[in-house]
Amino acid sequence: MSHSEETRPLIFITNDDGIGSPGLRAVAEVLAPMGDLLIVAPKQQQTGAGRSFPPGLWEFEPQEITLSNGTVLPAYAINSSPAQAVRGGIKLLAGRTPDLLVSGINYGENMGVGVTISGTVGAAIEGVAAGVPGLAVSLETDIHHHLVHSDEVDFSVAAFFAHIFAEMMLKLSLPPHTDLLKLDVPMEATADTPWRITRLSRQNYFSSTVEEWDGVRRFNGYRRDVDMETLEADSDIYAIMVDKVVSLTPMTIDLTAQSDFAALAEEIRLSLRDKGSNAWPPSAWR
Repeated sequence: MSHSEETRPLIFITNDDGIGSPGLRAVAEVLAPMGDLLIVAPKQQQTGAGRSFPPGLWEFEPQEITLSNGTVLPAYAINSSPAQAVRGGIKLLAGRTPDLLVSGINYGENMGVGVTISGTVGAAIEGVAAGVPGLAVSLETDIHHHLVHSDEVDFSVAAFFAHIFAEMMLKLSLPPHTDLLKLDVPMEATADTPWRITRLSRQNYFSSTVEEWDGVRRFNGYRRDVDMETLEADSDIYAIMVDKVVSLTPMTIDLTAQSDFAALAEEIRLSLRDKGSNAWPPSAWR
């Protein structure tokens, strides 16, 4: 995509860790020279919110984010989910359609089929639904860092890769059938760490842990839980866990199965006929 000298690209920045997250500040730091920033993020921790839209009033609170060079960027906190922050920001604050949405940098990697739980990815999906290409950025961290804004986590390398791919997305349109890119960076990565295109693993990656208290079983957290024997070598999980390279996963919001529709329809019709089903009128069998 191209921009005139008079119009800098508008980059929407959000996350699911909340407006005070150092990961949000780190990505704003590297994106500020590339365009005008609209920073809108949840007021509080929203990890695991997915693309949810819980009921309630959305109230924007003006904030400020100070960069390392002393530049103060305006920002907004909103008492909502990440997806609601995106919709509210685009509809009520942007003034024009953003050229790119960057969600992150998240405390903790988002991989496998569990990405639909991720508020980081959910925010990017909401942007895509509004016509804005998205980049969801996550850094592998220890689990005990997932819900806190720890200063022990260094986001500089993840921000480096976020800058590279955000710049690319501002210059080039994503290929057909690709709506957003999911970027996961290993915790020990450097600027020289290779990156590769991956697919979503069909494994969950995180599984819930259970405890028993006074005879009642309940969830008490989660852990990484990967079956290495069946883990796909071209997957995001394999890239991060095994090869320890940067994972870039092209994603689409079209959840339609890539099936042969005609063959599937015929198989269903034959099955219904064999069972004598009255579920469909005869006209549907022709």
